[in-house]
Amino acid sequence: MNSCPCGSGIDYAACCEPIITGKTLAETAEQLMRARYSAHVVVDVDFIYESTHPDFREGYDHKGTKIWAEKSEWLGLEILTTEAGGAEDQKGEVEFVARFRNDDGTRTHHERGHFLRKGKEWLFSEGEMVKPRPISVTKIGRNDPCSCGSGKKYKKCCGQ
Repeated sequence: MNSCPCGSGIDYAACCEPIITGKTLAETAEQLMRARYSAHVVVDVDFIYESTHPDFREGYDHKGTKIWAEKSEWLGLEILTTEAGGAEDQKGEVEFVARFRNDDGTRTHHERGHFLRKGKEWLFSEGEMVKPRPISVTKIGRNDPCSCGSGKKYKKCCGQ
């Protein structure tokens, strides 16, 4: 079994490959998002371009996208939320995190992608970067259980 890069747990040949090769259309915005991520992994930049709504293709850098996809090690896709984008919708939004490693180190791409339906086909329109949320810090008392999960008191574990 060749697991799909999109993280669905389904075989690539039954998941994103038929969408990328044009054998089937994505039924939902999320399916298209997953296929676009997988297209980066398999370096199919033609699909990335073609799955972008024509009104939003201006400025697309085909060569730069190909070089970036080839030089990156793709570490995974996490779908956080999906709003609309179902089989009966005309618009959809998918919030996701894509992780990859390149010459600059390990990177996290957190985006809210917008999708439009044109006829029966879902197309990516635009994305907006999601700013990191502030980290919530809870103070750990010396006698509290250690946050590392050891089961020991903090003072006898990581607090030493």
